[in-house]
Amino acid sequence: MKKIANLLLFILVVSCSGNAQEPKKEKKKIFKIEKTASEWKKILSHKQYYVLREAGTERPFSSPLNKIYEKGTFVCAGCKTPLYKSEHKFDSGTGWPSFDRAIKGNVELDVDYKIGYARTELKCNTCGGHLGHSFDDGPSKTTGKRHCINGNALKFIKKNK
Repeated sequence: MKKIANLLLFILVVSCSGNAQEPKKEKKKIFKIEKTASEWKKILSHKQYYVLREAGTERPFSSPLNKIYEKGTFVCAGCKTPLYKSEHKFDSGTGWPSFDRAIKGNVELDVDYKIGYARTELKCNTCGGHLGHSFDDGPSKTTGKRHCINGNALKFIKKNK
């Protein structure tokens, strides 16, 4: 009886240990524009590099882009990809340029756990540069989204009249 119990225990242990699923390895996305850290440092200012390449956050109310409401397009400071149209910009009162939507296909949504919980991170879909985060407290009359963007991640191109 003891031999049968040991045999059953052995079979149970062996069968359980072999059926565990392997965790999926996360694939690193390849962006259209890839550069080394030193190449990015040559073309970006210190603040732009901190935000775009190190996922930093600038101080609120420090960007001159907060007050720009002229017609035009906000592009990635790293690769010049058009990201946001001025007509989708609004004053959120948060101290960062805010938009209720991006130009379709040009901003990637990712998940970021840097502060201990999941947030929707926004990245340039061309170079992978960190832009900011998306929140669900935007204008209810449009999308309800608030893309809270670091001004150092953007450059403004005024629309020609």
